[in-house]
Amino acid sequence: MSERVYFISLGCAKNRVDSEVMLGRLQAQGYRITETPEEAEVIMVNTCSFIRSAVEESIETILEAARFKEQGLCRVLGVTGCLPQRYREQLVGRLPEVDFLLGTESFGGIAQHVREALTRAGGTTLNLTPDPALWREPWERLLTTPPGTAYLKIAEGCSNRCAYCTIPDIRGPFRSRDPKILVTEAKSLAARGVQELILVAQDTTAYGVDLSRPASLIELIKSLAGIDPIQWIRLLYLRPERVTPQLLKALAGVEKVCPYLDIPIQHASDRILNAMNRPYRQRDLRGLFRRIRRTWPRVALRTTVMVGFPGEEEGDFQELLNFIEEIEFDHLGVFRYSPEEGTPAALLPGKIAKKTIKKRYDLLLARQKEISWAHNRELVGRVEPVLITGPSSESEWLLEGRTRFQAPEVDGVVYITDGRPVIGEINSVKIIEAHPYDLVGKAL
Repeated sequence: MSERVYFISLGCAKNRVDSEVMLGRLQAQGYRITETPEEAEVIMVNTCSFIRSAVEESIETILEAARFKEQGLCRVLGVTGCLPQRYREQLVGRLPEVDFLLGTESFGGIAQHVREALTRAGGTTLNLTPDPALWREPWERLLTTPPGTAYLKIAEGCSNRCAYCTIPDIRGPFRSRDPKILVTEAKSLAARGVQELILVAQDTTAYGVDLSRPASLIELIKSLAGIDPIQWIRLLYLRPERVTPQLLKALAGVEKVCPYLDIPIQHASDRILNAMNRPYRQRDLRGLFRRIRRTWPRVALRTTVMVGFPGEEEGDFQELLNFIEEIEFDHLGVFRYSPEEGTPAALLPGKIAKKTIKKRYDLLLARQKEISWAHNRELVGRVEPVLITGPSSESEWLLEGRTRFQAPEVDGVVYITDGRPVIGEINSVKIIEAHPYDLVGKAL
């Protein structure tokens, strides 16, 4: 088998891992992976449908890919992931250009689906049946992350029922992967030069509670920390109510765990948090972040919040803005509320005008820019370990990397202006300049 495959992965880091598994399985079956759609006989699109804008992006990407099928070498167009899982049979007649649709856990036999599509006369097939083999083995993946870093997906699905969220309906209930399998997969990644493992799940802090032999997140982390080539372990997507004093103390005590916690809070108004079906209040959040900084003084805090949720009055937004100013998060992501079909929030009264949502969005980001810049200026003059990820996207004359306080794709970077650091490895870098989101340094 020598057909060339071009792969497009949309959405979150968890989706990226799924894409890497599919790429690895296709390559193992003899397919050649290409970086240009013009020379591909097979084009795959792994989709996201979390919110309306993600659905629109997925549809647009599929239609763009279909043009190569009409005009070029492409013979097969496959679509996988959240979009087929969410909309199911609705897509079969509406996207006749697509040869097959696979759900979020139906891609184990991806090579067979491609092979069948190459020999089939036409028509669109739909497969949403979960592949149980995906849960019984480590995932051999073709990494798409920069050198030295990889995501480790420790669980699938979500059992939380936030009023605005479609994930439980798309991805199913929360299910942890076996810790032995995860350690085996991590060892394989380390053998390929990975120095930073980034743990991801819809709810990382729930890891292990559903296993027949209950495990814990900290037990998993300690096992991963025992893999010598791994130098950094980063955690994303921690639920506020599950960051207990015991967990926090344990994390701070593992040297390889990056001083970086990503804890999405969504809002700070008690009224809006209640409407969102989030099980904590502003007082709980304030206590949590104060406790984190007492326990782990140098930790970087990231959160995400939502503006424009139905019924969000000016006073609710002001509470959120005040809370952001009080806590001074190092990194902040802001989402604009999107009413999603099938969610309780979509039926709520008190819709917020788009103009008001944009104004609140801009105000939060403007204030966060000042906070982030102030925090970055505190790093000037310090020598920090930096994972060098490769040439800069800003200039071919610069390299770039990340400190322990920066996660890929969502935070800033460090631009390297001097020295000869090694790509894919952690180097000592002196920070010489600070910007609102990025840093500048020279390798020592």
